Amino acid sequence: MKKTVLISLLVGVSIFAADYSSVIESPNASKMIQKDLLAPAKTYTMPSGCITTDADAIARGSFIFHNLNGKKAKGPLPKGLSRKQMKSGKTYLPGDKIPVKQFGNCIACHNIEGARGAGNIGPDLTAYKAMFIDTGVRNNQFVFQKIADPRIDNKDTHMTVNLTTKLFTTREICDIASYIVSEK
Repeated sequence: MKKTVLISLLVGVSIFAADYSSVIESPNASKMIQKDLLAPAKTYTMPSGCITTDADAIARGSFIFHNLNGKKAKGPLPKGLSRKQMKSGKTYLPGDKIPVKQFGNCIACHNIEGARGAGNIGPDLTAYKAMFIDTGVRNNQFVFQKIADPRIDNKDTHMTVNLTTKLFTTREICDIASYIVSEK
């Protein structure tokens, strides 16, 4: 009995003492971190005609501002938006899974006219046009840049970096900016 217990203990200890390093995956964390880092902050020039009073553009901007994603987006889609995120240059075949479009969900952090459950983390955008654009304190380029890549004037921002990461297209950022500076 003592021999059996002693042999069992020795076998048990040898299992724990074995070198398992060859079977344990050790990914290169440095490469993983580099892959996940954001590109440097970038200054964007607002395209000509970006900010508009066009009702369709403002409707798209409003929809993006007030919704989270294509699956759970509330209300009918305005003209020019899709619930799916088609990758430019990619051909989709029947049965291919097309990713759901991520919308802005800006109201999670910002308040604006007509917002339900508006956030209070970011600046209140209520009456933005009257307070900032009409007074000349800010201009449309500022609004476009702030949505495209807000790190230009605040490197520690918690706002999403939308154009640099390609979360939104230039047109979508123009639509959101048009909505923010529109009369409501």
